[in-house]
Amino acid sequence: MARRQYPRKTAPKVRDGKVQRKSRWELPANYYNTEQRELVFDRERPGHGYKHLLRLDDVRRFVPLLPMWDELSVGLNAIVLARGEYDCIGWHYPGVVGLCAWEREIVLDGSDKSWYSEHRRLLDKLGVSYSRGDEGFCIDFDVLTARAFQLVHVLVHELGHHHDRITSKRKRTCGRGEPYAESYAERYEDDVLAAYATQFEL
Repeated sequence: MARRQYPRKTAPKVRDGKVQRKSRWELPANYYNTEQRELVFDRERPGHGYKHLLRLDDVRRFVPLLPMWDELSVGLNAIVLARGEYDCIGWHYPGVVGLCAWEREIVLDGSDKSWYSEHRRLLDKLGVSYSRGDEGFCIDFDVLTARAFQLVHVLVHELGHHHDRITSKRKRTCGRGEPYAESYAERYEDDVLAAYATQFEL
């Protein structure tokens, strides 16, 4: 993330004939830099060309259904419905996971073969069809299947990164990377999908 540049005074103020100490600029406390007493559910503006298919209440209802939630909730400060980003559907930051807003065209057009192959098993379970086009695979999501995919796979994948970090020796980095997060999501996929179907429409 690029740092914004602010004009800065080079000399401290003088008040009543005494030189005042320079104030130190500090980031305000937030869920990125401060441990939270309770898990925060936050929503950012989706951004131009994107929309949130999920509501905060959907996420609040979903996470207690996760069979490994007691372990995953440790050290987790926030789950964010984040702004949409090109070629990104979710992300992890230490203590925070984000689900990106979906493109307004819910059908994903131009997905490459490797992405489709990696997710085909779950897409089949959700009843999501596909077709091949000139620019790649066209994945025929609708609102219901896209919501399910975001919670059952994307969120659990990003929580897999969180699990990677909290189970590491120093609990600072997710050294096992994408393969670990993907296998984590796949390991619990059937149980999570079954739990999802008890509370959400498919």
